[in-house]
Amino acid sequence: MGSCQSSVDPSTVEVPRLQQLLDLDPYLTPYEREIKRRYGCLIDAWEKINSLEGGIDSFSRGFNKFGVIIHDDNSVTWREWAPGAETVYLYGDFNDWREDSHPFRRLEYGKWEINLPAEPDGSCILKHMSRVQLHVNGCFPRISPWAKYVKPHEDGIVFQHHIYNPPEPYVMQYPKVPRPKSLRIYECHVGIATSELRVGTYDEFRENILPRIKRQGYNTIQLMGIMEHAYYASFGYQVTSFFAASSRYGTPCQLKRMVDEAHNMGLYVMLDVVHSHASKNTLDGLNEFDGTKACYFHDGAKGTHPLWDSRLFNYSEFEVLRFLLSNLRWYQEEYNFDGFRFDGVTSMLYHSRGAGQGFSGHYDEYFGLNVDTEALVYLMLANKLVHHINENAVTIAEDVSGMPASGRPVEEGGTGFDYRLAMAIPDKWIKLLKEFKDEDWNVGDIVHTLTNRRWKEGTVAYVESHDQALVGDKTIAFWLMDSKMYTLMSTTSESNPIINRGLALHCMIRLITHALGGEAYLNFMGNEFGHPEWLDFPRAGNNSSYHYARRQWNLVDNDLLKYKFLNNFDRDMNNLEEKYGWLHTEPAYVSTKHEGDKVVCAERGGLLFVFNFHHTNSYTDYRLGANSSGDYKVILSSDSSIYGGFDRVKVDGIPYPTQGIPWANRTDSIQAYLPSRTALVFANY
Repeated sequence: MGSCQSSVDPSTVEVPRLQQLLDLDPYLTPYEREIKRRYGCLIDAWEKINSLEGGIDSFSRGFNKFGVIIHDDNSVTWREWAPGAETVYLYGDFNDWREDSHPFRRLEYGKWEINLPAEPDGSCILKHMSRVQLHVNGCFPRISPWAKYVKPHEDGIVFQHHIYNPPEPYVMQYPKVPRPKSLRIYECHVGIATSELRVGTYDEFRENILPRIKRQGYNTIQLMGIMEHAYYASFGYQVTSFFAASSRYGTPCQLKRMVDEAHNMGLYVMLDVVHSHASKNTLDGLNEFDGTKACYFHDGAKGTHPLWDSRLFNYSEFEVLRFLLSNLRWYQEEYNFDGFRFDGVTSMLYHSRGAGQGFSGHYDEYFGLNVDTEALVYLMLANKLVHHINENAVTIAEDVSGMPASGRPVEEGGTGFDYRLAMAIPDKWIKLLKEFKDEDWNVGDIVHTLTNRRWKEGTVAYVESHDQALVGDKTIAFWLMDSKMYTLMSTTSESNPIINRGLALHCMIRLITHALGGEAYLNFMGNEFGHPEWLDFPRAGNNSSYHYARRQWNLVDNDLLKYKFLNNFDRDMNNLEEKYGWLHTEPAYVSTKHEGDKVVCAERGGLLFVFNFHHTNSYTDYRLGANSSGDYKVILSSDSSIYGGFDRVKVDGIPYPTQGIPWANRTDSIQAYLPSRTALVFANY
């Protein structure tokens, strides 16, 4: 398609709702011309697709034109885009692996095609689960970029393309679920979801883990590591086959059944999608597919990520756009995924790939020459398409840079994401736990980190995701309690100050993040109950051990261990949000952040949230500002014994009446007892 750097005259571009964006953030006004130029590039690409390809719907169904297409009469058409190739052959089980008996013919624009008639008995020459390979230029064995199912070769070294055409494919029984008003996301990985020393399966996840997620009060699952990746330890972030659901966990039909059951349970299902880069593998990846360094990627240094040692897509190439946009539609339509979390967005947005770059927040950083317009336009296209396919779709950007308008609609000149991840929040918690005693925490600094987000742009708040659980770091629970978790988590053990502190702060950190940090909330699988160990996939450095590549559900299921206390609090916190819906209300109003007392008081969703972070001081008759008069009752206390606390405050006990005394810029106030290291939630009855 070519670069859009100079092909659009911003003075001629009309952004339908640009003024709405500028009204939200007047600081964007000096950059209006650049916003228009970017939108013009988007419209230019959209119109070219509509004029040259019969519309975006046809264009984004590339999986109906490329790769293996088995027709109703069992004949086969197979097309590929390999502009640098000189010859392409198909071989496999069906022809006894003869490399030169089935040549593709060259078409226009770098495309290749082969047609295979049905067998004399009417069956398909490419049987279900038969193995096939492409031979490029006489010496390069390759897997089709459009392969729908790949499995490891018997030597276990590389993957091979398997034809997946079951005689009785799984048919979805349940529709997609409505978009939740409040996203409470359970980030999960099928492979590590078992307690056993092996890779878990789609069926096991459906049977054993989905009910846990539902009971825990989450309404959304975000699945990692689904797009096929040859290297398990990459956590799914070095994708080799984009259209193939990972065979490690089972078959495509089993994944469909898992997603279907999640929908039956009312769970919204999101896919962690990696369109920021691709594995450098050649035998089982996209790299050098046509025998050149380019094809799907930029050639030269521009095509290789400086930190990830992976290949970078050429988003200006028409066929790359077809491939990636079709990939999104494939997972929406074939597997019924409801939405996507886009990985590595910061790397996509900037020519520097974010490597060694700090973002000060000055707007010049977001509208200068470092911005990769082609990648930005792709993200706008992707968001426009995803929401065109399903108006209830949700997209989330993993972007640490804070690109303005990332979370505003494309029609306003934004990038079109519904949410961005609040990546500064987990960094803040880890920094505090690593470098400071909690008695030295600055509660004003904590509140600033939790509330410092762009107005009217959705934010996903979280204490820790999979990133903080990886080997080389520690989970929040491990930072708080460390080795004491191995010996002192029994409910029959004597009370221990380290464990007591850990349980208390684990609950408080989660609730204040949930209440103040964003418009959605995320938790990584197992962290809700304080999983005691990090996450490390089997690799050469650990003798290929699965010891840390699993979740020890037995710990939370054991009634004699204190992990159940953290699990209880996480469940009740989520259920309380379900009832009151603070995540989809306006951001919290913080009326108190007292450094000496270590007390934070905030209102959101009709509730009063109070946090006493002081390590020793409890306060009687502490005055708390409230904007609604009436009787308040405690409806959640992190100090309750069911959470490992000391029951110093009774839940649903005596009322705390407002006293007609304005306080902390609020129209009224109550007085209440605030135990040390305790979070309380009050409701006005």
